[in-house]
Formats: sequence, structure tokens, C-alpha cells
Amino acid sequence: MKKVRITDTVLRDAHQSLLATRMRTEDMLEIAEKLDSVGYWSLEAWGGATFDTCLRYLKEDPWERLKRLKEVVKNTRLQMLLRGQNVVGYRHYPDDVVRKFIERAVKNGIDVFRIFDALNDIRNLEVAIKTVKSLGATAEGAICYTVSPIHNNDVFVEMALRLEDLGVDVICIKDMAGLLSPYATESLIAAIKERVKLPIHIHSHDSSGMALMSYLKGIEAGADIVDTAISSMASGTSQPPTESLVAALKGTPYDTGLDLNLLSEIAEYFRKVRKRYRKFESEYTGINSKILVHQIPGGMISNLATQLKEQNALDRMDEVLEEVPRVRKDLGYPPLVTPTSQIVGSQATLNVLTGERYKVITSEIRNYLKGLYGRPPGEVNEEVRRKAIGDEKPITCRPADLLEPELDRLTRELGGRARSIEDVLSYAMFPNVALEFFEQREKGMLQPEPIEEVSEEAKPPSQPFLAPSEFNITVHGETYHVKVAGSGHKVDGKRPFFLKIDGRLEEVMVESLTEIVPTLAGHIEEKPSTQSVRPKAEKEGDVTTPMPGRVTSIRVSEGDRVTAGDTVLTVEAMKMENEVHTPIDGVVKKIYVKVGDQVNPDETLIEVVRESGS
Repeated sequence: MKKVRITDTVLRDAHQSLLATRMRTEDMLEIAEKLDSVGYWSLEAWGGATFDTCLRYLKEDPWERLKRLKEVVKNTRLQMLLRGQNVVGYRHYPDDVVRKFIERAVKNGIDVFRIFDALNDIRNLEVAIKTVKSLGATAEGAICYTVSPIHNNDVFVEMALRLEDLGVDVICIKDMAGLLSPYATESLIAAIKERVKLPIHIHSHDSSGMALMSYLKGIEAGADIVDTAISSMASGTSQPPTESLVAALKGTPYDTGLDLNLLSEIAEYFRKVRKRYRKFESEYTGINSKILVHQIPGGMISNLATQLKEQNALDRMDEVLEEVPRVRKDLGYPPLVTPTSQIVGSQATLNVLTGERYKVITSEIRNYLKGLYGRPPGEVNEEVRRKAIGDEKPITCRPADLLEPELDRLTRELGGRARSIEDVLSYAMFPNVALEFFEQREKGMLQPEPIEEVSEEAKPPSQPFLAPSEFNITVHGETYHVKVAGSGHKVDGKRPFFLKIDGRLEEVMVESLTEIVPTLAGHIEEKPSTQSVRPKAEKEGDVTTPMPGRVTSIRVSEGDRVTAGDTVLTVEAMKMENEVHTPIDGVVKKIYVKVGDQVNPDETLIEVVRESGS
């Protein structure tokens, strides 16, 4: 028997699961050299939600993070999570984008690509796997593990065989919700090992409290590599603790050979770091046996809680969690992992809040039922399909076969705003977020959202103060959305703060952060916004959003004729872009929003009126 190898997830999945992916690069670099000396099989450090969060909240270039880590981590493989044809985004991208993204990821430092598809549709993995192999990197093909009436060992073994045929180097069992039980793990690993000659890597979360037991049974059945997280960033919705597994296997044929004293030093470092990010910890990050029923990963539960809180409906969380398995059944039992967890979770939330199942259907559910995410694992509810897409026939081809190449067009769109091909790829993944990042970078105004600790000069003498990075302020009954975009150097005792007021860039001079809100009230009064207060949606042609979110595109102009069901704008909510449709035929009379606006249900976003005589 050979020793078990370990991948530590502290630089990616651990903080994604526990701290809303908010760990900054500076906190990684300080310990990176010591992590590199441990002897891990790999360090998972990139991909998943880190790409989005770097740009959106941390105001960091994710490509720069990768390059800086690679400069320090010289002996250990750096690993990323790649969502197959979704790359690191939430939609399918054309093949030219997938290939170029992987090429640049290898160039900038990624050695191992864990590649998965949310529906376990092999067709959505083929281009990514072939590209990784052609570049000489390690391709780890992932099977999304789930429990349902249609999933069993035979299904998973067949997928493992197909991945082997594609040429992957390693098979990963990706248990994103912590559903693997010890004896189910033993049975599955033994079944795959009997048919497949590749190393097997187990990834699980400790959400149900079973992960270490499952790892041990999996190792005894022949698993070669397991994912853990350093103890101070482990357990609950994260991975089980590295040190516990190392100690459990010490002196056995599976001994990892890792140094517990060195691991303890690393754990102590992250114990201190974690305290700085405590504002991002959710009450749902601990062990919760309910996950064995609803199967939603911990990070998704946090998103659901946020959505319900914004609608003053947090007390209905249990109803939403009970609705999730019903929606999942209607969709043919997809595994719940990005983006299907968001798709199912958003629809379950709407079903509960509207009081009628599928009264409002998200555009992502429509796209799913059209086959635009791939082939559903099981039979879908035909009544729900008819409600969503009518008599339209779902596609049967690989979804990306319908997509035209994008890279050249995106490069032209960006013009001089892109400094590199990496910028173009960031724009491809998250257009609006990337554009805002580029604009702030150009003006030297990149400012991450604050964490718990702030500098002494930013604190008033009597008590600590944490300035919000986004907030609403009401002046004379009108509410404005304000976002702190950055700050400059002090001049004559005052510091300039750059703010976006309803998307309009403004500058205010204040002595300290505590003065922003009162100073801003006077600033707004002097420079009133041109945006009108949005009326309540009451008339038949008032277009509103079913969920709180941010406007990402507007498809119509005032004076345009529209037909009931036409998409008039899109709103991003729960990481998904949802189409918003006009309820009636008519003419667009008034548009009350612009791209970037935060919007809420019951607000009129666009007013449509019937034409005379219709």
C-alpha cells in the first residue's frame, strides 16, 4: 500500500465555504512558503467563486493573485476548480473562451484542473479536458456525487469509465454537500477501483459531520488522495481537518508522512486570520443534519438566507428548504452544485414567497428546461416544462455547439480598457463586474470592502467604527444607493472619498469615515440625483423583479413596442442573471432604472402601456 496524499483547500474552498470567499491575497502570501513546505499533493488555490469575489468585493485581479502565489509556491501543485463549459462563471461559454482561459491559467501557474459539470453531462467536460491534456497539465475529472432515486454506483462507475476514456489523469468524487456516508463511500470507491485504473481523489464537506469517517472507509477501499482543510479553517461547511486525518493515519500503511508540528503552526496562523473575517461568517456554516434531506451546500444556504432577509422573510427559511427537494425532483434530480444549486434554490424561494408553485419562473429554469445547461439526469416534470417553455422543444445537442466564438468580439468591445488577454477573459466571465473593476483600476480607486479591522486613523477616539462599503441614504424622502469606490490621501486633515451615488461617481472630502453619511446628505441635497423615485408596481403594465438584485442589462428603449413575455431587462440575483418580462403587449412609456441599479420586488422598473384601441 502507498501513503495517502492530501490536497489542502485553505486557499480556496475552505474560506469560500466559511467566509464567503473573502480571504485576501495578502493573507495567503504571508503563509504560502510554509504551506509549500508541508508536502501536500496539491494546494487548491483558485477557481470556483474566488474569481468572481476577487473582482466584485476584494478589488483584486484574480490573475495577479495566481501569479503571486506561483512565485512563492514552487514545490507544490496549485489546483483550481473549473466548471467545465461554465469555466468560473454561471453560463456556458463558447469553446474559444474555454480553451483560452485554460491556456492562460496554465501560463500563470495552475498545475491541476478539477473539472466538473453540474449535471454530470460528459459533453460539457470534453473541451476542457482535451485542452488541459494538450497543455501538459493534470486533468482531474470530477463526478458530482448526489443521492436520489436515479443515482447509484452503476451510474457513477459508468461516468468514471467515460472520463478515463477521455484521458483524465485522476478521478475525483466531488461531494459538494457532505452527503457521503462511510459505507456508501467504501462501496463506491471499491466499485470504481474494480473497473478503473486511475488514482481516485475524494472531495467532501463536513456539513453532515460524516466526512472523516467517510474518508477513512474510502481510503481503506483504495482512495489515493483526499481533500482536507487546516483545522482552524475546517469542519462544518468546509472540509474535515487536515491534522485529524494525518494523526489518524499515522503509523498505518496509509501514513501521510506530514509533520503535525508544522501543520499546527499553519493552523495557528489561520486561527488569527479567520478572526479578521468574522463578519462574513454565516450562522449556517456548522454541522447540520438537515443537509441530508435538502442537499443544499452550505454556501448556498447563506445565499438563500440573504435573499429571504432582504424580503423580511427569513422566518420562512424552513419552508424554502422543504421546497428545494420538490423543485429538484421536478427538474430530474440534478446534483446541487453551482450553478444548479442557485437555479433550484432561486425557484424554491419564489415558489414559497409568491404562495404559488411556478407562478413566477426564473429565466434560468427556462434555460435549464430548454436543455441549455445540458441533459437533465432524469425525467423532468412535463407540466412544469410546459409552464416554462410551452411547446418549444428542448435542444438535444451539446449546448456549446450553439454558441459562436466570442473572444474577438469581446476584445473589440473592450478596446483600450483591456491591458491583457486576461482582462478580456475576466470580462467574458463577469462583464459588468469586470468593467467596474477596470474603471476603478484606471483611476487608482480600487478599494476592497472593509473587514473587521480598520486602521487607527480611521477610528474616532472613543470607539471603533466600520464604514460600510455599500448603503442606502434617504434625503427628503428619496433613497439613494451609495457605494464607496475608493479613497485618496489626506490633504489639510481631510481625505477624499470616491462614491458612486446611484451609479454616478462623486467625491466628498471628510476628516474620517464616520463623517461620510452626514456629509453625504448635504452633498446629495446640493447635487440632487436625476433619477426619479420608482413608483410601486400596481398597474397591469408595471414591470417588476421577483427578487432583489442588480440590473445587468436593459433590452428596450422608451417608445419601443413589446409583446407580452418579451425580455425587457435582466436582474442578477443569487449569482444568476434572471430575465424580466413585460406582462402585456404595448409600448414602453418609462424606464425607471439603469444598468447597475439595485432593485427590489414591487418597484416599477419599466412602465408599459397598451396602445390605443388594443
